[in-house]
Amino acid sequence: MKINPQEALQKLAKIESPFLTVFEHGTLLVEVYKPEKVDLQQPHSRDEAYIIISGKGEFLNDGVQTEVKKGDFLFVPAGIEHRFENFTDDFSTWVIFYGPEGGEKV
Repeated sequence: MKINPQEALQKLAKIESPFLTVFEHGTLLVEVYKPEKVDLQQPHSRDEAYIIISGKGEFLNDGVQTEVKKGDFLFVPAGIEHRFENFTDDFSTWVIFYGPEGGEKV
């Protein structure tokens, strides 16, 4: 299976939502996400990873602010406050949810 980021973003542009599910298998859920001006995310109930597709900005993860750009990988444990801030207009990212509700136990 192959998912092209440009094709996913074209599909996303046709709906009135900042995210679109592009793949599901077992506990794995993959979305493409392109927030407009403000990222309104709330903490999620499962572990989550991001891979930046395009653009750059800042990522607030449990109170820690980090600069992010195309190609960066980010991880957020379940239940942690996080959001993208000060991102460019071309910013987009893959969102990968996986594992059980409440996150995986280490």
